[in-house]
Amino acid sequence: MPDASLNQLLEIRSFMRFWLARLGGIAANQMLLVAVSWHLYDITGSAWDLGLVGLFQFLPALLMTLPAGHLADRLHRGRIFAACMAVQAALALLLVAATQGGFATRGLIFGISIVLGLARALQMPAQQALTPLLVPQALLARAVAVSSSGVQVAVIGGPALGGLLYTQGASTVYLTCAGLLVLSCALALAVHYRHQPATDSATWRTVLAGVEFVWRHKLLLGATSLDLFAVLLGGATALLPIYARDILHTGPQGLGLLRAAPAVGALAMSLVLARWPLQRHVGHKLLAAVAGFGLATVVFGVSEHFFLSLLALAVTGAADNISVVTRQTLVQLETPDAMRGRVAAVNSIFIGASNQLGEFESGATAALFGPVGSVVMGGVGTVLVAALWLRLFPALARRDRMV
Repeated sequence: MPDASLNQLLEIRSFMRFWLARLGGIAANQMLLVAVSWHLYDITGSAWDLGLVGLFQFLPALLMTLPAGHLADRLHRGRIFAACMAVQAALALLLVAATQGGFATRGLIFGISIVLGLARALQMPAQQALTPLLVPQALLARAVAVSSSGVQVAVIGGPALGGLLYTQGASTVYLTCAGLLVLSCALALAVHYRHQPATDSATWRTVLAGVEFVWRHKLLLGATSLDLFAVLLGGATALLPIYARDILHTGPQGLGLLRAAPAVGALAMSLVLARWPLQRHVGHKLLAAVAGFGLATVVFGVSEHFFLSLLALAVTGAADNISVVTRQTLVQLETPDAMRGRVAAVNSIFIGASNQLGEFESGATAALFGPVGSVVMGGVGTVLVAALWLRLFPALARRDRMV
């Protein structure tokens, strides 16, 4: 019994180190993105260049995520994460030198954006596949909820802190980011678990094994594709500037609050789920949360009152968090450890595609039907997706317990 208690204590310590490493890494990454975008706009004054920063980060991540998942199954996941933190810290220091040396050019920032995309492609599968190795299976749902709360804190606080520090100069932000990333690297190197690398050789078939595994396991296919289509249709983030200026008449301050509202709702729900995790009927609750996300999106779409819009966006964040925690927990529990990196890579592609393509879909439909029509149609589409998944993936809908 003493040995079991000691092992559990070591697991909890490793989980907390990794949680703090993720918190610092995500906050630093968010600050870095804000500062790089602002810095580039100071240099070029081009909105097109701002869009290229996102594109240059997304394309390398899309191309490298599946190979990164294979690496996460073969190498020590904590060291992969630590290496990604170290690379991003080096990029932040390069930006300090470039800013102070006067060679922070458009081309340099685009090159750094590409390397950032590659680092995140390696980071995401490793960090998703590591959490199940650091906590007992019975506590995984709570651990995912606690991890989600840290992510939301970083997503809320990182950009705000980055913007505040930028008033003291770009170098101040970059130095702060470098410090946080070095700390995250050190914490990740202190994470210990029993590493059992995959033994299959590196071939195209093994690299794509995660795609095949998800396709054959319909519960996983339903869970991962649910996020893709729900966020693809229901996301309204890209249209928030239009709502802030032309519909709610709130200005830039109101836009900041609108952008923060989903993360605040998600943070509140993650704390609830950490204390009271879902116990029964998790499949139906997952689909109900997605439908609730769609309905709240419709309310936001038709609202002309600022506080109602804020509340609706907070509800979308809370509902989305139920979906995220439930889906991630089910995916981790249903995937053997030797495959977790590659399955996490497939999940990362779905999440990235839903966010990027969702913004494009919102803009395209808004051009055709106006912003209100775009958001309402997307919300209705999300509700229909939840209803359709109830029929297409009965194993997911009928899932009673997490374990």
